[in-house]
Amino acid sequence: MEKLLYTLGDFFGRGRVFKWMFNLFPGFRRTGARMIEASDDFHYAKIKLPLNYKTRNYVGTIYGGSMYSCVDGIYMVQLINILGKDYVVWDKSASIRFRRPGNTTLYAEFVITKEFVSQVKKELSELKEKDYVMKVDLVSAEGKVHAEVEKVLYFATKAHYKAKRKAKQLANKL
Repeated sequence: MEKLLYTLGDFFGRGRVFKWMFNLFPGFRRTGARMIEASDDFHYAKIKLPLNYKTRNYVGTIYGGSMYSCVDGIYMVQLINILGKDYVVWDKSASIRFRRPGNTTLYAEFVITKEFVSQVKKELSELKEKDYVMKVDLVSAEGKVHAEVEKVLYFATKAHYKAKRKAKQLANKL
């Protein structure tokens, strides 16, 4: 999938292909949301979650499952592409706090700063693995927060991660 992203990205722009691939991925597509913007360097993405027949719950607001699932995986995919092949990134856990009913179209922006990327690389050069908390809000066009999502992502150097998995496999054989 990664090779396809970069090959098509050379023609059409990586941000545009990232957006297309996310929007075509069935797991994301079924949330009812669409990625509407993505930067070529993967540092920025924006999604839109409309209130419609696909996302409406029993009481006429956006289903909470759609609110969470539309933000799931985006930070992980961004960071995998930003950090490159020498690092491993996994979603580890998440929590969502509903602040008000989703009674209108909601938006979420995923911003990863260059400072954060530098911090991750520096800390992983010493610690080899670490968890980071990433936050994203689902907001209305007026800027009112409808849901706050916290995601815990696991980061590791690829060498450390492989060695850790190998040690675990050996331990399981004994």
